[in-house]
Amino acid sequence: MSTLPACPKCQSTYTYEDGAQLICPECGHEWPAQGPAPVADDDARVIRDAVGNVLQDGDTVTVIKDLKIKGSSLVVKVGTKVKNIRLTDGDHDIDCKIDGIGAMGLKSEFVRKV
Repeated sequence: MSTLPACPKCQSTYTYEDGAQLICPECGHEWPAQGPAPVADDDARVIRDAVGNVLQDGDTVTVIKDLKIKGSSLVVKVGTKVKNIRLTDGDHDIDCKIDGIGAMGLKSEFVRKV
């Protein structure tokens, strides 16, 4: 019989311990083993850039890696400055407009806040 707490995100009872973390194999949620489990609140989602800075709507970011645009021969070069970003849900969590390319979605792991 397991004495580990249920997953706070999906309420699964199949949690297991991995070092100082508890992990749910069903949804992949991880939380610290000590102290109260954090309440899963998807409304207050925090999006961070590649170095850990918190991003907000309207921020200016720079691209930290050459990004090929799928279906095109265009490339977003390193150092490209993107102004007035909008945060969204999904795989690409930044909507923006890049000069010379147009509207597109970026992943926050490839940008750095200016």
